Amino acid sequence: MKILRTALLAVFATSLSFSAMAHDHSKMGQADPSMSEEGMEPVKAGNLTLINAFSRATLPGAKVGGGYLKIDNAASEPDRLIGGSTPAAERVEVHEMTMNGNVMQMRQLENGLEIPAGGSAELAPGGLHLMFINIVKPLKEGDMIPVTLEFAKAGKVEVQFMVGAANAAGMEHN
Repeated sequence: MKILRTALLAVFATSLSFSAMAHDHSKMGQADPSMSEEGMEPVKAGNLTLINAFSRATLPGAKVGGGYLKIDNAASEPDRLIGGSTPAAERVEVHEMTMNGNVMQMRQLENGLEIPAGGSAELAPGGLHLMFINIVKPLKEGDMIPVTLEFAKAGKVEVQFMVGAANAAGMEHN
């Protein structure tokens, strides 16, 4: 019974962590229904290129959600994603999720996430991600969320996150 309860709590926490978020209608609009991953333009910030930014539709009453994207670094020196902000949530933190046996563990990366020189970092469901904390209103599939990411060297850059289905693994949008 204890193992079943632990497993159900882990599934519930994962669901809330990765499929919950909110938005402020005054700063966010509906995405073009024909927009797909191929239609989204990469965002450049110095030597960084940010691509495939997405989130997931939320569940009613959820207070957290996840943000995902890939960050390529063409520089000869590493950079560091140190945080961000959005009108959709009170805070944006860089988080890591790992499994310890059958228990999901999530923690904030206090020093942010290094983007290696000449390399990349991918924030994706089930691993590294942005955590949107104390979201204000559920997101609907197709909405866009403005997020300002902050990097140690590249500075601040605004990225539009497309909201996919609650179980989206990427920016697919039908």
